[in-house]
Amino acid sequence: MAVVWLDQRLWFPDVEHYDSSGIVAVGGDLSPARLLLAYRKGIFPWFNADEPILWWSPDPRFVLFPQELKVARSMRPYFNQRRFTISLDTCFEAVMRACAQQYRSGQRGTWITGDMIAAYHGLHQLGYAHSVEVWNEAGQLVGGLYGVAMGAVFFGESMFTYASNASKFGFIALVKRLQKLGFRLIDCQQETRHLASLGARAIPRREFIKHLQEYVALPDWTGNWGQMPVFQQLERLE
Repeated sequence: MAVVWLDQRLWFPDVEHYDSSGIVAVGGDLSPARLLLAYRKGIFPWFNADEPILWWSPDPRFVLFPQELKVARSMRPYFNQRRFTISLDTCFEAVMRACAQQYRSGQRGTWITGDMIAAYHGLHQLGYAHSVEVWNEAGQLVGGLYGVAMGAVFFGESMFTYASNASKFGFIALVKRLQKLGFRLIDCQQETRHLASLGARAIPRREFIKHLQEYVALPDWTGNWGQMPVFQQLERLE
């Protein structure tokens, strides 16, 4: 099926009609309503600053089922000795900007443009987009990640690190919290060795969409996670 050019109408095509190349639509906008609809349908935006908005739904899809999280023995001292501390939703925009500046081998520039930062900050204000911040003993921000939560699904977007294992520490700490809260699925979008080492694996897009339809229908955890009592009660998990 040909890639669809979107206009101002709020819709997306069904991804099942597209091949494994991933791109399903071009254009449209980054309004909160369109972004939330995209995630519900298993689609996410990913494009460079000099391109129109590109909407993707790769096949296969790289995911982590929270109960399959793997924590390497080498990470245990970071948790046992509390080398880092975690916060949630305290500096969302700073985390996005740090992710935008993170060097990635083989990548030209960044897809986290000013428009993307503004769009996801809007989702953050609505209580759907969240950040995890990792701090060292000196109180410096040394790692983190951000993503979108809907129902019992967390859609990971990007992460950064300024210190060895800081982003991995933040991801593990987040997954442990999501386990306790009954989250069923973490969307990692595309395969990386980093996430594979933590238990993520590829599944067919058809299977991903089936899980997605079931899990996004569950109650949302909207709001500022750092200010929600249930998340504060989980602070000792790391």
